Formats: sequence, structure tokens, C-alpha cells
Amino acid sequence: MAGFGWKLHGDGRHLEPGEVVKPGERLTWGRTIGLGAQHVVSMIGACFVAPVLMGLDPGLALMASGVATMLFMLMTRGRIPSYLGSSLSFVGVSAVIAGQGGDAGTLTGAMLVVGACLAGCGIAIHILGARVIHAVLPPPVTGAVVMLIGFNLAPVTASTYWPQDQWTALATMLFTGLALVVLRGFWSRIAIFLGLLFGYALSWVLDRTAGQIHSADGSGKITDHWRIDFSGVAKADWIGLPIFHAPNFSASAILVALPVLVALVAENAGHVKAVGEMTGDSLDDKMGMAIVADGTATVLSTAVGGPATTTYAENIGVMAATRVYSTAAYTAAAVFALLFGLCPKFGAVVAAIPGGVLGGITVILYGMIGLLGAQIWIRNKVDFTVPLNLIPAAAGIVIAIGGVSLKISDNFELGGIALGTLIVLTGYHSLRWLSRTAGRRGAPLLDAGTTEYDGSTGKEGSTGKDD
Repeated sequence: MAGFGWKLHGDGRHLEPGEVVKPGERLTWGRTIGLGAQHVVSMIGACFVAPVLMGLDPGLALMASGVATMLFMLMTRGRIPSYLGSSLSFVGVSAVIAGQGGDAGTLTGAMLVVGACLAGCGIAIHILGARVIHAVLPPPVTGAVVMLIGFNLAPVTASTYWPQDQWTALATMLFTGLALVVLRGFWSRIAIFLGLLFGYALSWVLDRTAGQIHSADGSGKITDHWRIDFSGVAKADWIGLPIFHAPNFSASAILVALPVLVALVAENAGHVKAVGEMTGDSLDDKMGMAIVADGTATVLSTAVGGPATTTYAENIGVMAATRVYSTAAYTAAAVFALLFGLCPKFGAVVAAIPGGVLGGITVILYGMIGLLGAQIWIRNKVDFTVPLNLIPAAAGIVIAIGGVSLKISDNFELGGIALGTLIVLTGYHSLRWLSRTAGRRGAPLLDAGTTEYDGSTGKEGSTGKDD
């Protein structure tokens, strides 16, 4: 099948520092399967957190993520290494819908409609070409969106994971960072997974030597508790099906969910851009199809009661750390997720990963994601002495990271990634239009005024006086 004849990279075993494994290549199957397992582990926390927060079955979410990833690989013909996990963008929407009296079916119905609209946007982009994305999402905007997506996740680490066991989080962070920098070859490629194993083992040892810890538990309540709770593992079955349910449709719920579409298009485009930057392969011709694939996967998942899917930032962080972009690893990850979704006991083991361990890992992963936005700016030579580039990005990033929200009505509120993305998008394009209309030329910001910014072109001009 075209696009899936993976070529063995070198001998498949030895990699030089900084060497890159491309999407169409693979390591030995043993190493590829190991990398696939690492991708599952890296997103498993968020993949479980999202459905739990929305009142959906996490086992079904894991299974759906495997099916969605396989579908994504097929529709993009193996060119874009990405994992489709549970989208966190609808967590706020779910709370609003629940407040309106909606149930899980109402939520999945609203997400299904958004998924269909997302697929429609992808079809338009695929037909009209990537120039639509370049026009709507130029490098100053794309970099800001990628950055705010990564850094918006920082409060999850700071308020949810890290406080559960700060010292284990710190130790896990240091061990993972050391592994990423010091280890060589295959071991450096699975450093994130090794960090999780280290943190898990450390928590087990501390439970048996230091006893219970007095800190926040998973719900945020300060209490005495064990770092690892295996009670759920003992009760869980080895094999079992997740809970399926049909969606139902409510106009009010759909209206609440639709604005998330803006963030999803930008998020998908930002992720594809980030992957393209890392692999050095322009993926513009596949961007529309990637968005179609994500929308289609969301429709399939929500049709049986699962959450919306999205290309996962955590896995982009893993690729940035390992420099292995093989889609064979993602295919292995999809198979793992599908099988693990049928094993409630595995889900219980994953759910037992201590929050402190996730805190240490996500500090590194989320930071890597955010800094990929800066990499997009640098490679495209985005000049932030130009006010048009600076102002929308600055405002949108602060809004997303700070969790600023905007209440539109009693039943609808924008915040986080959605509001930050909207500010960057509308701010950039409206300011560009206004500067062109005014024909403004003025001194740039953030330097001594050695260059000029031509608002009518969006580029720097030669040094001189204002017109």
C-alpha cells in the first residue's frame, strides 16, 4: 500500500546523536513497537483525564483513539506522524451543557456536529489548497497558536499533577531531562517512557519506606493518601468492552460547542505545521486531508459515545525529544491503544500512575510543545519589532496561558485556547487590514528604531522618517 512501505533506517538499531528517522522509515520492529508503547503512555494521562472530566468512558476513549489514529494514517497515506487522542477542548463545553441539563448523549451529539463541520473545513482547505491556511494562518499566527497550545497546558501540571507529590515530580523531571541529554541511541529515544517507569518505581519505594503522603489527591483535596492506589487494578477485569451509547442532538448544546471549531482548525493546522517543521517536509498538501481525518475520526468516536479526537500535542513533544518520526511507531501505538481499550485492568494500571510522576513528565513535554511555536517564528524569520506580529501574539498567548475567559452570555463563555486563538487570528487580520487602509508607516517596537514597519505590506522597510 503506497505510503506504508517503511524503509529500514540504517541497520535499524544504531542511531547517531541528532540523527532523524523520517516518517517513511522505521527501526527494527522490536524498537518500533517500544516507541509505539511510549507514544501510548505519553498521551494516556490526558486521554483518560478528558473523558473522565466530561463524564465519558475512558476505556472507550482509549479504544477510539486507536481507531482514530489508524484512520488518520490511512487518510494521510502515512505522511503525517500523529496520534489522535481525546480532545480537551470540549471540557468547558461539557460543563456548560451539563449546566443546561444535558447528559453524555447531548454532549457527544454536539461534538459530532462540530466534528462534521471540522471535516467540512478540511475538505475546503484540501480543494482550495494550503494557500487558504497560509492566508489565514501566516507564521506569526501559527507560531503563536502552537505556543499557546503548549503553554496553555502548564496549569494542568502546576495545579493538578505537581502538587500531588512535588518531590517525586522534581525527581522524575530531573531523571527524564538527564535521560534525554545523556543517553544515546535507542535508550535516548524512549527517555520519556523511562522517566515514567522511574517515577512509578520511586513512588512505589516511597510508599513502602516513607508511608502515606499528605498532599492533594487526584481530586485536589488535601489528605493523607498513598502515592499509588492499586485498588482499582485488583477489581478490574482482564477483558471487557467499554460502555457505548448513542448521541442525541440539542440545538442549544450545538451552539455552545460550535465556537470550539475555530480552535480545532487552528490547533490541527498548528500541529501539522509543527510536525512539518520537525521533519523538514512540507505537509501543506496534506493539511486539508489531516483536518478531514480528524473531523471524520471525531464523528466516528462520538457516534458510539466516545469523546472528540484531536492530533495530540503530547506526542509531538515525544517526537521532538526522540527525533523518531516514523509512522510505523504510530501504527504500533494505535494497535496498543485498541487492545488496551479492551483490557480494563490495563486501564486501571495506567490510571494508577501517580500524579507527581505525570507532573515531572509534563513539565518537559508541555514546554517542548510551546517552544515549537518559537521554532516556527525563528525558521520563518518573524520579526517582533513589527507591531502587527507582536501585538496579537502577545495578547493571545497571555490570554491562553493565564486562563482568561470572556463571558458572551449566561450559557456561553470563551476561554483558554479558544479565546487565545481567536484573539491572535482576528487581531492579526483586523490590524493588518486597518494598517493597510491607513497606509501607516511607523517606527518598530522593542528596539532603537533602526528599521521601519510598513503596515500596508506587513514587512519591514528601510530606515527613514515617517511619511
